[in-house]
Amino acid sequence: MSLPHAILTALLEKPSSGLELTRRFDKSIGYFWSATHQQIYRELGKLEAEGHIRTLPSEQPARGQKKRYEVLPAGRAELARWTAASQEPKPHRDALLLRLRAAAVVGTAGLEGDLRRHLDLHRRQLTEYEEIEKRDFPPDKDGRQDRLRHLVLRAGIDLETFWTQWLTHALNEFADLPAEEADGGRGE
Repeated sequence: MSLPHAILTALLEKPSSGLELTRRFDKSIGYFWSATHQQIYRELGKLEAEGHIRTLPSEQPARGQKKRYEVLPAGRAELARWTAASQEPKPHRDALLLRLRAAAVVGTAGLEGDLRRHLDLHRRQLTEYEEIEKRDFPPDKDGRQDRLRHLVLRAGIDLETFWTQWLTHALNEFADLPAEEADGGRGE
């Protein structure tokens, strides 16, 4: 996914200012594609220069007034092209997993506490996603757009469920590990 496509998606859902986009990213799209305020504004300028979006005319022009943007037909066509294009899955890169692998040769000092911290963070994120699901996706909310948005949220719920289960398993493994050898487990 790319930031321009995330912005086009958000603007098609609702024309917005850069600040409104930033807030919406923090509350929804940012869960799976984050961007800073500066990145969003920079990308808005590029999208406008490419003819994919335009600034909405202001009802009362005033100095310092927020620009609001909407998607033009070329932007909608670009988003449709990108959505339909085939894309290869990206390999998963996670520093925590690499640190566990490294712990096998240098020792586990400090790692168990960080696993507990990660577990707590993933549990909190899972709770937040489940609350969003209860609030925003009741059983009678069955329209096409709602079902697709719910699928995205379900991916988040399923990923957080995976991480909480895996981290719980990892901590159980830590509890059963034999004491570390003086050579840090290198077997020398």
